[in-house]
Amino acid sequence: MSAQVTKVVTSGQFALDGGSWDVDNNVWIVGDDSEVVVVDAPHDAEAIAAAVDGRTVRAIVLTHGHNDHLNASVQLRELTGAPIWFPSADTMLWEAEHGTDVRPDHDLTDGTTFEVAGSTLRAVATPGHSPGSTCLYSEDLGVLFSGDTLFNGGPGATGRSYSSFDTIVASIREHLLTLPDDTVVHTGHGDDTRIGDEAPQLQDWIDRGH
Repeated sequence: MSAQVTKVVTSGQFALDGGSWDVDNNVWIVGDDSEVVVVDAPHDAEAIAAAVDGRTVRAIVLTHGHNDHLNASVQLRELTGAPIWFPSADTMLWEAEHGTDVRPDHDLTDGTTFEVAGSTLRAVATPGHSPGSTCLYSEDLGVLFSGDTLFNGGPGATGRSYSSFDTIVASIREHLLTLPDDTVVHTGHGDDTRIGDEAPQLQDWIDRGH
């Protein structure tokens, strides 16, 4: 039996470069009745823990270092006992939120795999939105957890510190648009999309720029 995917939406603020914005974030819980992996931990650890509902959390996987994806991760670790996996290229963003005394447990690197409820999630490094931005792909589930790399309608934002439009486009072209067209993309904010719906828009994104 394959794992099931459920979504929890939490709300709070994204802060970077001296500004802050109200945001709604998607939290993805992948697993079965006994064990799960949590993808991103924004704003409200208690709401995420309530959705986990006593199941074993194998990992808290953070797609990148922006505060609105990790600001509840340390508390969620305390509530669940689960290890935090985080891309070390975004350490400066982690430290901006959590300081230097509290650390993730493991470095999330390209090719890292997570086994949960009979399914496999594989980390795919997709820098651009941030240096460490990472997606999780499950071939057997036919889904991609894209963080803020790919949305319904195009790439994630690249107009702030540590981001690069050319880099995110290259990441999407080389590592995401090569996935099967029917792959469902579970994004960090907003609605799902499909690889086959986004791929034809690549040149339009490039022409439009960031």
